[in-house]
Formats: sequence, C-alpha cells, structure tokens
Amino acid sequence: MRHITTHDAPATGLRSIGDTNWHTQGACHGMDVEDADAVFFPLPRDHEAIAEAKELCGWCPVRSDCLNFALENVLKEGIWGGLTEAERRPWHDALHQRLDYRRVTSFFLGRDVHLTEAERQVVIDHAYVRGWRPDRLATALQISHKHARDLLRQAANKVFDRDRTYGVPRPKKKRKKTAPAAGGPAPAAPGTQQPAARPAASTPAHASLGKAA
Repeated sequence: MRHITTHDAPATGLRSIGDTNWHTQGACHGMDVEDADAVFFPLPRDHEAIAEAKELCGWCPVRSDCLNFALENVLKEGIWGGLTEAERRPWHDALHQRLDYRRVTSFFLGRDVHLTEAERQVVIDHAYVRGWRPDRLATALQISHKHARDLLRQAANKVFDRDRTYGVPRPKKKRKKTAPAAGGPAPAAPGTQQPAARPAASTPAHASLGKAA
C-alpha cells in the first residue's frame, strides 16, 4: 500500500506522527501490494471498488489510527480510515483546530505524541498552571529556552486578563467575636430568646415594712 511501511516495534499508547505500529492490526494487513493498491486507490467514479474498500474498513479495529495517519501526514489520495479523498477534505482543512485531550494527557505522561496547534496551546496553558519552568517546557516541546519563556509569559497574561475581566471571588472576611464584659450576662445560646431585663423598683426609705405580728 502506498506511503505505508511496517515494522514490529511494540505499540505504546497514543502514537507519534511517524508511528505505523497500528498497521499490523489492520484488516488490510498482509494483502498483496497490487491488490491493496487496486482496492484502496480506486478511480473517483469507481463506486463498486469504493464500496468494497469501505466494507473492508468497516470492521477494521484500527480504523481511527489509519484516518489519523492520513490526516497528519497530509495523505490526500486513496481511501484511509474508510473515507475517500473528498470525504477527508474537511478533516484536512480543520486539522489544526482538532483538540483531543487524550493526546494532551499522554503528552504530560511523557509520550511522543503529535500535537495540533490547539492541543499544543492547551499544553502550554497547563504547563503554566502546573508551575513549569521555561527549560522544562523547552525540552518537552523541543523549542528554545527564550521561546518557552515567552509562551509561559503569554499564558500568564491570559490568566491575568481573564481574572480581570470576569473577576476573582474574594474570600469572605470572618467577623471577629467580641468577648463578653466581665461580670456581664452570659451570651444566649443560638436559637433561644433572652428575656429583656427589667429595672428593679426602688423602695422608699419611709415605706412601711409591714405590720407587726
């Protein structure tokens, strides 16, 4: 089959852009080169051959890997992943906007994953949030130290602008509890109503203290 090479290296999670480990698991693996070329590279109007290729792709366990390989390597001829050239054209045009968080997660796990522009930006933002230093980001993205420093600075400005635009909720201030005055009444328990204090009636000095027995 055109543009495909096979090897026996073990598969390791999500693949990089040049990885073809998935091909050994494909439904087309083992086909004669001429037969595969006739099946998967038919003429645009050969509907019968196109239907035959799509039927074979329909039960292929690595159909998505085949499609990704064609998209990332800009293979616009033939049938890949069960899609014809015309059916894959919108995928090719919007490839830079694709965002797959599985790839982002695998990147942080140290795997060699081909990232689109959108996925790369997510990696930069998360690297800033995680407190990565420029040298670490430079090594991961294989860029210069200055470029990595500028990218982290842009991510910091993005967070600052977001917080300034939408606001950051401030923690509520706790009210200080005032201690009761010495000798004063004890504070009432929550949910109970304390009776109002009434002034004591003064007794006149000349008032009668009662009759003698």
